[in-house]
Amino acid sequence: MYKIATLALVVLSGFSVGALAANQMIYQKGRVFSSENVSVKKGAALTFVNDDTIPHNIMSATKGSEFNLGSQAPGMSTDVTFKEAGDIQVICAIHPRMKMMVKVTD
Repeated sequence: MYKIATLALVVLSGFSVGALAANQMIYQKGRVFSSENVSVKKGAALTFVNDDTIPHNIMSATKGSEFNLGSQAPGMSTDVTFKEAGDIQVICAIHPRMKMMVKVTD
């Protein structure tokens, strides 16, 4: 009985940790990103949230890791999954001073 209870506790602990894992959030407000540098594991996602009063157009400026979210209205959020390791420059195509670096690790 003790082994079953221990196994159940281990399994439930694993589920609760997995349930708490969520995408990192990157907010856009005041024409800046909430983080200038962020690291994620390959296959993980970032959620870009427009917390501003104006639209933004978040995109990658790194060849080979391109993405373009298009016009993101205030209040919208979009997930981006990073599939390749490396450093990825992320910018806002509307506001040139909005820049951040995403380091994707294996």
